[in-house]
Amino acid sequence: MSETPPDEAPKIRTIAMPADTNAQGDIFGGWLMAQMDLAAGNVALRRARGRCATVAVDAMTFHRPVHVGDEVSVYARLERVGRTSLRIMVEAWRRDRHGDAAERVTEAAFTFVAIDEEGRPRPVPPEAG
Repeated sequence: MSETPPDEAPKIRTIAMPADTNAQGDIFGGWLMAQMDLAAGNVALRRARGRCATVAVDAMTFHRPVHVGDEVSVYARLERVGRTSLRIMVEAWRRDRHGDAAERVTEAAFTFVAIDEEGRPRPVPPEAG
């Protein structure tokens, strides 16, 4: 497991806010998962050149909590393309508002299916050349 964030630009960067916390003041895992789904969904949409639906989230691991005021950066990398599906690896990293050090807080594999206007699976088109 790398101790530094990926070299590419994050797909999403946001600030964790008080409305997103549980009673202990930590950011809800569901909020973080939603940010990860948005980042992965953007990768899926661009590669499939159209509508996609999340069908699975595998190996969701929460390594550390996120706190109010933390900057959260979400990185998403296309791992595999099937006939109608796409698997995207996602990592979320936090940076304390008072520091520069980043740490991985969550990671998961998201699977999407490319769908047509009626919500039925459709083939993922070949990569644009």
